[in-house]
Amino acid sequence: MQASNTGVSRTRQVVAAVIGNALEWYDFIVYGFLASIIARQFFPSDDEYASLLMALATFGVGFFMRPVGGILLGMYSDRKGRKAAMQLIIRLMTVSIALIAFAPNYAAIGMGAPLLIVVARMLQWFATGGEYASATAFLVESAPAHRKGLYGSWQLVGQCLAVFGGAAMVALVTHFFSPETLDLWGWRLPFIFGLLIGPVGLWIRRHMEDPEEFIEARKNATGPAPSLMQVIREHRRSILVSMGLACGATVSFYVVLVNMPTFAHKSLGLPLDQVLMVQMFAVALMTVVIPLSGLLSDRLGRRPVLMAFTLAFFVMVYPLYVWVAAAPSIERLLVMQVMLCMVIGGFFGPAPTALAEQFPIEVRSTGVSVAYNVAVMVFGGFAPLIVTWLTKVLGTPVAPSFYVLFACVLTLLGTYCMHEAPRAKKPLPFSKEVKP
Repeated sequence: MQASNTGVSRTRQVVAAVIGNALEWYDFIVYGFLASIIARQFFPSDDEYASLLMALATFGVGFFMRPVGGILLGMYSDRKGRKAAMQLIIRLMTVSIALIAFAPNYAAIGMGAPLLIVVARMLQWFATGGEYASATAFLVESAPAHRKGLYGSWQLVGQCLAVFGGAAMVALVTHFFSPETLDLWGWRLPFIFGLLIGPVGLWIRRHMEDPEEFIEARKNATGPAPSLMQVIREHRRSILVSMGLACGATVSFYVVLVNMPTFAHKSLGLPLDQVLMVQMFAVALMTVVIPLSGLLSDRLGRRPVLMAFTLAFFVMVYPLYVWVAAAPSIERLLVMQVMLCMVIGGFFGPAPTALAEQFPIEVRSTGVSVAYNVAVMVFGGFAPLIVTWLTKVLGTPVAPSFYVLFACVLTLLGTYCMHEAPRAKKPLPFSKEVKP
């Protein structure tokens, strides 16, 4: 394992985790972007809103599997290794993508169609539940001591690449295909493309190695591995704090990134292909901000950076929604998404490392999985459903901002109470070290 100490090997470790993570999230993002078309194919109803709500509810039902998958795969990762867990996750995700890509619609097999979608979503979220914690632990433990914020930030760079890739594929099919062709078969193409996740993801992750930090922690561990209840009992404060930290990130991700194309198209009446182009540009900028913010947290600490960007997001989100809703246009949507995505990127940068640092290495994947996936299930899983329902009930397109503001308050509390790991200094070059 000595090779894992070199810069070249660390780079290879990061690339393996980021690309695999991006491929895993691609299918999930595409489902969110194509929710309105999937609603017509698998959840037909005379009421268009009812059909969309059913599709989004299926989007949320899968989140019930996240804690289950997160806990089981998190414990597997802590006991068998990060690499073993991440390879298993890739295999499970491939099966779920195939189910969605080739599922017959409601007109062909009736109630069997929505059941297939539900099974695929549950399997997908079982696998995804273990991905965040395993990949985050892997990245943070692979990093040099003075660059853990930067390395951890690449976890969310992978998710942004998935958003970018998913938006690009959906933009292509919506631009080049007629609505009739999209409904008939065009919507399946992004999912079929996503099947590359299997061979590509497995090949990439076969070349990873478990981090030396993790290997050393396992060697030094005494006694049997902690049970789930033991982890919850001994680290309950860390779990609650981590849930607060994850709340704002997950709500902003699903409301501002995943649900925005459907919201802007349905509620604001903007062309879907243009909305997706706006989303791609904003996410591209956010992808650049994330590692810079992670690097900044290595210099200033996680708490100051998280607090500053969360407060900025809290102040900006409602006025921007009001401004865009007053006169919907692609230009105003572009300004709003660029501003919000840059601030979200500032928060996303240090967040994975901050979560990982709340737990010791020997229970890190389990602890992060419990906290993150429960927060995602409670606050993120039904976020698209909640904002769609709020918009319908309140009769105002600014309704999504109310839910985001609530999540920001919880994140500010979690940031205030979090454990701040000591900042490590960059080691001196060998030639400058003090010799005895």
